[in-house]
Amino acid sequence: MNRKSDNTNYGTVAVTIHWVSAIAIVGLLISGFSAGQVPDPQTKAAILRLHAPLGIVIAILTLARIVWWWRYDTRPAPTGGSPAWQERAARAVHLLFYVVILGMAASGIGMFILSGAGLVLFGGSQSALPDFHDYLPRIPHGIGARAMTALFVIHAGAALYHHFVKRDATLKRMWFAKPG
Repeated sequence: MNRKSDNTNYGTVAVTIHWVSAIAIVGLLISGFSAGQVPDPQTKAAILRLHAPLGIVIAILTLARIVWWWRYDTRPAPTGGSPAWQERAARAVHLLFYVVILGMAASGIGMFILSGAGLVLFGGSQSALPDFHDYLPRIPHGIGARAMTALFVIHAGAALYHHFVKRDATLKRMWFAKPG
């Protein structure tokens, strides 16, 4: 498999970024929703020590993906056979992923800076973990988490629909072996 994509398949760089991002996003959603539900401050802090760096990794991977597509690679052509509205919906979902991921990164960083949580979690401060609901970036972060969950379900559902119902190569193209 080639490093770069061709007209029919995604290359190894795009595939790797996609699957590492997908796994990390699932981890972020689980850890974020879990941290919001945990009453014990020490458990919440332990979860956030994983959640925050993972969020930074996703932001970096997303920026790398944007640069990769913009400067070095081209996307394969659609598999065809789908109505125009589905192609437009797919493009919209992908664009919204980028917007929501970058918005979540910005609001997460904003919460950490404004609340001082970074010092509590990573700087050895003995202060109590702040109540993030007291900080304005918490609102878009929560909305973004729900939007990300919805986008993830739509995206995965569409991939499974293409794989099991349409039986086309859409999902196989985003794997390390070429569709046969």
